[in-house]
Amino acid sequence: MSNIAHDYIEDYIRGLIKKPEGYLGEILDYAIKNDVPIIHPEVAQYLRVLIKSHNVKKILEVGTAIGYSSSVMAEAAGADCSITTIERDDNMYSLAVENIKKQGLEKRINIIKGDAMEVLEKIEGEYDLIFLDAAKGHYDHFLPLCLKHLKINGLLISDNVLFRGMIASNELLIRRKITIVKRMRKYLEHISNMSELETVVLPIGDGIAMSTKIMEV
Repeated sequence: MSNIAHDYIEDYIRGLIKKPEGYLGEILDYAIKNDVPIIHPEVAQYLRVLIKSHNVKKILEVGTAIGYSSSVMAEAAGADCSITTIERDDNMYSLAVENIKKQGLEKRINIIKGDAMEVLEKIEGEYDLIFLDAAKGHYDHFLPLCLKHLKINGLLISDNVLFRGMIASNELLIRRKITIVKRMRKYLEHISNMSELETVVLPIGDGIAMSTKIMEV
């Protein structure tokens, strides 16, 4: 469990969410079996609702892993969407390419292999939604480049921001995670106090922060 919500609440909410069918369900099963970090079921469902309700079509994802979250978002956004997703790990990238191909989503999802900072410097264009799900200790470094590519009234979704509850409570803090915790607390304080953003932190999954860009940075 995540230490974000009571176990019985988390179990109940997840019990309401329909498990993905077809190959997407197979990706989910593979991730669970092999301890691959992917988005929590309630976060996946939240993204689905958000994308459909805001008619999101152009998405940037920082941190592909095996392509599960990008597949969820592509399914929600429809056949005319465009998703750019970045992954630096060779094995994860290869699995993601295979998973995207097997679902026939190559025309919707473009996977770029490389360091996120370097890729974010090079890519062009503005996005309706940016999903930040990469190295937690570097969110503050990614932020300026993400905001550069986010359109006005666009959405920045930052995942894992409560990090098993450690961000909110020192009682849960694991000593070897101190640096990550300090950096994430700094990131949350930063986005919560920026005049260019409106931000809310939600205790679902491992914690997400939703920010909307209200003016140019």
